[in-house]
Amino acid sequence: MLRAVLLSVLMLYAAFAAADEAAVKRLTQAKFPQARIDSVVKTPYGGLYEVYMDGRIHYTDEKMTFFIIGELIDTRTSLNVTEQRFRKLTALNLKQLPPAEMAITRVKGDGSRQLIVFSDPMCPYCRRIEQEFAKLNNVTIRLFLYPVEKRFPGSTELAKAIWCAPDRARAWDEWMLSGVKPAAKGSCPTPIEEIDRIGTRLSIDVTPTVIFPDGAPMNGMVSAADLNRLLVTTPPAK
Repeated sequence: MLRAVLLSVLMLYAAFAAADEAAVKRLTQAKFPQARIDSVVKTPYGGLYEVYMDGRIHYTDEKMTFFIIGELIDTRTSLNVTEQRFRKLTALNLKQLPPAEMAITRVKGDGSRQLIVFSDPMCPYCRRIEQEFAKLNNVTIRLFLYPVEKRFPGSTELAKAIWCAPDRARAWDEWMLSGVKPAAKGSCPTPIEEIDRIGTRLSIDVTPTVIFPDGAPMNGMVSAADLNRLLVTTPPAK
């Protein structure tokens, strides 16, 4: 009997919460009619509502009397709530990524930590992030060649030459870290076109894109310190 009563109370509370969230969403949409609002969720922090709008997280109250653009930090745990929520909201389904045989895999130390990277051999930030990867220990980096030909003409042929090299990982490192072009020609079969199709389907449009074990992507340059921090705080994939 008690269990049934508790269940009824929880269901009633959930219904009220959903109604409040819907009301806040309507207010937000009225204020920003051109915006795409993906979700509105009540947080456990001071009556704030999280508004995920146009790819960013914002905060407001139930009457939308203010709108906060910034990060929410839990002072008890020092957790960056906004960062963790954004990672969850943008997480990719790892099962939809290209298979491992399409990757250039590099293992450092015991390889216990996992990173997936979509990278262009002629992208300046891709070259810079390789210097940060070199500072990491105990990590397996699965790299997918993802040339953006429109932005970096010639990158597709260079990517093919790297894939066709006798030692792909070495050819990639020598080019990205030392500027040594691979001697091989890009005449062998490559997975680059299939990787491009999958990446486009997943809306991966920035290089480098780093994907963590929970599927959370991070676009652009990331320092070794931030990579280490995020690997430590990344929850396991479900």
